[in-house]
Amino acid sequence: MKSVVSEKGQVTIPKSIRERLGLRAGTELEFRTLRGQLIGVKKSREDPIAKWRGKGCLPLGLSADEYLARVRGGS
Repeated sequence: MKSVVSEKGQVTIPKSIRERLGLRAGTELEFRTLRGQLIGVKKSREDPIAKWRGKGCLPLGLSADEYLARVRGGS
């Protein structure tokens, strides 16, 4: 697929590519060059760990410090 750079330096990403990558208005892209090629990477807006934070449960209602001490051989 081709796209032409406008006078303002803008390009249109073809619709099929936007849909496949989930690019919508407001999506941030980071650009860099690599061996003469332009690389655009979709920037993640959220911390990938955030959705899991606080979801785990420790056995026996132990605190994190108590659990770590127990599994590491402490009392």
